[in-house]
Amino acid sequence: MAQGPDLPDAIPLFPLPGAVLMPRARLPLHIFEPRYLQMVDDALRSGNRLIGMIQPIGEGLAQVGSAGRIAGFQETEDGRLMISLRAISRFHLREAEEGFQPYLHGRVDWAGFEADRRGVAEEDPEFDREPFLRKLRRYMAARDLSTDWQATGEADDEMLVNALAMLLPLEVEEKQALLEAPTLAERRRLLDGFMEYALHGGSGGGEDILQ
Repeated sequence: MAQGPDLPDAIPLFPLPGAVLMPRARLPLHIFEPRYLQMVDDALRSGNRLIGMIQPIGEGLAQVGSAGRIAGFQETEDGRLMISLRAISRFHLREAEEGFQPYLHGRVDWAGFEADRRGVAEEDPEFDREPFLRKLRRYMAARDLSTDWQATGEADDEMLVNALAMLLPLEVEEKQALLEAPTLAERRRLLDGFMEYALHGGSGGGEDILQ
C-alpha cells in the first residue's frame, strides 16, 4: 500500500455532495459530464490513477476528502463510464486550483491519515452489534430502505460501519463528520447518534446518491 511520501502533492478533485469514500472501502461512480470523463481519462493515463473525492460545503469545499485509485471501469455504448474507486487515504485539502483542465486540482496533505494506508482493517472492541443492528432495522424501516441482512450481519466491524456511513441517506454535514472521524469507534458512535436523532424526528433524510 502506498505511503504518504509516495503520494502526490496534487490530485484531481471530484466534488460531489453525499459521496464519501471511507478507509479501505470502494466507491462506484457513474461518470457522464465531459469534464469528469476527461478527469477519469487523465487519471487512467497517470501513474497513480488517483481521484480525490470531496464534498462541497457551503460556498466552498470540505477541508478533508478521500483519494481513491481507479480499480476498474466500464464504458457504456453512449460514452458514459462506470468506475470503481478503491480507497487509498484521506487527505487535508490545502488549496483547490484551476488549471488547463476543465476540472479542479487540489494541493493536498496526507499527514495524520497514516492508518488509512495500512492493509489491516481497524477494530472496534467496544462495538455492541445487536442493539446497533436493531436501531439500523428501525431506521431503515422508517425510510422504506432494504438491505441484505445476512450479509450485513456477517460483515466485519469496519466494513459494516464504513458501508453504512457511505450508503445511508444522511445529510452532507453528517457524512463529512463520519469521514473526518479519527477512529472506527468514533465513526460508529456518530453513526449511531445520527440514526437515533433521525428516529426521533431529526433530519437524516439526505438523498442517497449511490442508489
